[in-house]
Formats: sequence, structure tokens, C-alpha cells
Amino acid sequence: MSQGAVAKNVVTFAVTQIRKTEQDILRCVEQLSEAQVWARGGEWDNSVGNLLLHLEGNMRQWILHGIDEQPDVRERDAEFALETTVTAAEAKAKFSATIAESCTVIAAVTPERLLEVIDPQPTGTWRHATVLEAILLVEGHLRQHMGQIVVLTKQMLHRDLDLSMPRKR
Repeated sequence: MSQGAVAKNVVTFAVTQIRKTEQDILRCVEQLSEAQVWARGGEWDNSVGNLLLHLEGNMRQWILHGIDEQPDVRERDAEFALETTVTAAEAKAKFSATIAESCTVIAAVTPERLLEVIDPQPTGTWRHATVLEAILLVEGHLRQHMGQIVVLTKQMLHRDLDLSMPRKR
């Protein structure tokens, strides 16, 4: 298999996994009320809504700014604010729109760009990542927080969500 084919496979796989992760997150969010989306156990906890805003901001910074060179408009502290500034529907829509735009950008990455060094977080702790590293970091970050959203949803709904394969009971 050529290096170009391997690169294309990696990019395609990342887009597929990001879309699958989005589906599981949205299946959780769609089962929650407005109050449940923004519920926190305490000031130190994140709500499902805060996680949606955080994931949207992270993708916007790493993919849309870092790879696609759009302006960096992320306001990270606002993603975790105690006061809600948008509705659950608005947070969900922003999240999905950013996923769609990010997947378009990722899918268009050429094999030659995968090792290009970018600096999406010039004031952050992760500096000078390659485009490939940025894609893999975002995909992993989505999955990490999807796990949190799944657990929070199960705890609030007091039931299994059957997100993967149904369990034998």
C-alpha cells in the first residue's frame, strides 16, 4: 500500500470515527431535558451542555483555526461558565455544525499536509503539532468527553442507553 493510500485511509477513518462519536453524543443529548443538559453536581463539575460547548470550541481551534487557518475565536473559559448563555438546542446545533465543518476540512487534508507543523494553541501547553497529530488529538478528545456524556446521561436517566450493541439480559 502506498504512503498516499495509508494517509487517505487515516483521514477517512478519523472522519468516520468523529461522525460515530457525534451520533452517540447526540443520542444522549436528545434524551435529556433542558435542565438535565445543564445540570451539574457542583461548581467543579461539567454539565453535558458545557461539554458540548467545550468540544465545539476545541474542534474550532484545532481543526478550523489550526488546519484551515480560520480566525481563532475560541473563548475557552466561557465553555465552562456556570451561567448558561445558550439553550441546549443551540449548543447541540453549534456542536453539529462544527463537526460537519471540521469533517469537511479533515477529509480535504492531502497526504503532503499530514506532517505539516501547525500551532493552533499558541498560548496553550501543546505547541507545534503536526496536522496528523491535531486530527488524532481532536478525535481522541471527542471520545474522551463522549464517555463522560454517556455516564452523565445514564446517571440522570437511570438506565442503559444501548449505544453499541444491545446487551443480553
